[in-house]
Amino acid sequence: MRLTAAESPDFADLALAVQLRGLSYYFGQGDLRKQVLFDIDLDLPTGQIVIMTGPSGSGKTTLLTLIGALRSAYQGSLRVLGQELVGLGDRQRVQIRRNIGFIFQAHNLFESLTAAQNVEMAVELLGDFDTKRAKAVKVLTQLGLADRVSYKPEALSGGQKQRVAIARALVNQPRLILADEPTAALDKKSGRDVVTLMQKLAKEQQRTILMVTHDNRILDVADRIIDLVDGRLESDQSFDSFGQSHDPQSRDRRTLIL
Repeated sequence: MRLTAAESPDFADLALAVQLRGLSYYFGQGDLRKQVLFDIDLDLPTGQIVIMTGPSGSGKTTLLTLIGALRSAYQGSLRVLGQELVGLGDRQRVQIRRNIGFIFQAHNLFESLTAAQNVEMAVELLGDFDTKRAKAVKVLTQLGLADRVSYKPEALSGGQKQRVAIARALVNQPRLILADEPTAALDKKSGRDVVTLMQKLAKEQQRTILMVTHDNRILDVADRIIDLVDGRLESDQSFDSFGQSHDPQSRDRRTLIL
């Protein structure tokens, strides 16, 4: 089910791409129920790059998937691109996901398709068949894969596969990009190229990017760095402030050593 014009938010006019208020989340039921997120309040303005850090098991990926409408949220308020997700049905969440680009650690490419064809599939989801090839080649070229567009995944390195997955997430110019360790499989130069492209998208095209990473080589691209510890938002600060507060001489040992 597609949203009607009256129901669809005007994404270009949104001051906040994401707004969370009192968001909590639980796994399991009854005696096995375990709370993993606790009363999260968070605003992600349009055009910002926000990096989320924190120890393993602190709830970062869970929060990312809730914002991406990949899980159902039940407690609190979670507004994404102008739409309240708490209580939203499956079909409406699918519609929201059409405007979100996802980058995960696992590239999840189709082995039988070329790099370009893997990216073209994302364009086809929006019904754009006439320009899918041109769009795929353009974004692959921006990511340094101009000479690999016709290669299948088996002929690509791990880093090249990850860049194809990133191209697939970016090709439709989504309003919101959610990235879980996008540079984990990339070398220093490739990782820098990827985040530079994301930074350009955020600033020039007013895309909002929320990125989970342990890669301290790319923290400087962030407008803000938020720290999630044991399911609670412990800090939310600029890159400069983060660098000062995470000096090895003074940092709180509960936070992650990057």
